[in-house]
Amino acid sequence: MSLLRKKPLERAVKEARGEGEQRLRRDLSALDLTVLGVGVILGTGIFVLTGTVARNMAGPAVALSFVVAAAVCACAALCYAEFASSVPVAGSAYSYSYTALGELPAWIIGWALSLELTLATAVVAVGWSGYLQSMLNSVGLHLPAALSGGDDAVLNLPAALLVLVLGAVLVVGGKLSKGVTNVLVGIKFAIVLLVIVAGLFFIDTDNYHPFVPEAQHTAKVSGLQAPVLQLLTGITPTAFGVAGILSAAAMVFFAYIGFDMVATSAEETRRPQRDLPIGIIASLVVVTVLYVAVCLVVTGMQHYSELSVKAPLADAFTAKGHPFFATVISLGAVVGLAAVSLICFRSQSRVIFAMARDGLLPKALCKVDPKHGTPKINLVVLSVIMAALAAFMKFDVLAEMVNIGTLFAFAAVSASVLILRRTAPDLPRAFRTPWVPFIPLVSLLCCLYLMLNLQLITWVGFLVWLAVGLALYFGYGRRHSRLAERAPDAAEQAGATVS
Repeated sequence: MSLLRKKPLERAVKEARGEGEQRLRRDLSALDLTVLGVGVILGTGIFVLTGTVARNMAGPAVALSFVVAAAVCACAALCYAEFASSVPVAGSAYSYSYTALGELPAWIIGWALSLELTLATAVVAVGWSGYLQSMLNSVGLHLPAALSGGDDAVLNLPAALLVLVLGAVLVVGGKLSKGVTNVLVGIKFAIVLLVIVAGLFFIDTDNYHPFVPEAQHTAKVSGLQAPVLQLLTGITPTAFGVAGILSAAAMVFFAYIGFDMVATSAEETRRPQRDLPIGIIASLVVVTVLYVAVCLVVTGMQHYSELSVKAPLADAFTAKGHPFFATVISLGAVVGLAAVSLICFRSQSRVIFAMARDGLLPKALCKVDPKHGTPKINLVVLSVIMAALAAFMKFDVLAEMVNIGTLFAFAAVSASVLILRRTAPDLPRAFRTPWVPFIPLVSLLCCLYLMLNLQLITWVGFLVWLAVGLALYFGYGRRHSRLAERAPDAAEQAGATVS
């Protein structure tokens, strides 16, 4: 049985147009996809990560870190746009790779994508918890320290409860309402504009000097906490300076995950060949402009060394003596981050749905509940896993694990574009990535470089995750694959039993 058997493109599209409990309704436009993309991208990067990376890694030049990360994402986005317009099915990078690289590579990529989306839901919930507590603290309400998710806390109760509530909403409520999405994104967009406009009046230009703080050698980190690049080159990592900007770019890369989630809605798009590229690229452009503007405003309002890690935007206004703005921002962040977590959750269910439909995961995970019209078992399992992660894991650990899963998927899509251009040159492509092979190669190499900036323990965790995935594939998916059912190998034809 070939591990590189590929799903024919015609079959993938036919399955997406199927009927019954494995068919998704097409009712999303290019505007809906753009709103969905902005809704999921615009969140943790602004509301949480800004303070962490500015304070510890890049200073005011964190704005440049977001630009670097955006440039890498733009290359990957162009590759995603080509694939999404050519293979308009659910599952995003997993489905694309199934047609380009074969079943085993597709499984590995799908498994990595599941890591990204599962942890993204949890990490956004942790960020949401920080802003919720900031808002409650402003009105004199304080959560018990043991339940707050702090350094000495036993668990992060608000984050876990949010995931469980979102899971219940998705189980009962069916597909995410376009109207609700638009409202939530509108509120979040308004809050970001408030930060930019109101913050302009409180900028102290002295806070920008130096814009790129002088590089500082950090204590040499050894063992699992060391960045892989340090272990390979022997160069001790530095904070701030050019190296700090690049290291921060690897961290804030997490802020841009979301445009790939637009691609998970391919089967629900009216005109996927046209609308998917528009939604992916437009959402990335809008969010990049907002990220850079917010970074410049916040680091101008408050010296980077004094920025809050849990709720930098709200706390910057509090430090300026304007708690009202802080409360409004916290409220907007609570609403906005809940929307991000919900969309991540929804996207993860689509990837699991696609993998189960192909037989690589139990079929129960793609079965739609007749009463609610949702993959109930799928969502319940994910709710329990994500809630546990949100309750007990720290933000920075979750963020790095999300990054490595995302970068791996981006690198795979970039490589797949190069492969398909050679193996399927006549494939209809409504959108073509420009400057091939330059753009895909830049995307691939940059993704690999950013991965090397992550800690060894992150790589260990990722490799363990892949090992578990491979065990699951060889123990279950390889034998239950729908391709195996239709095309048994010689051993099976000779009498081997296929369950």
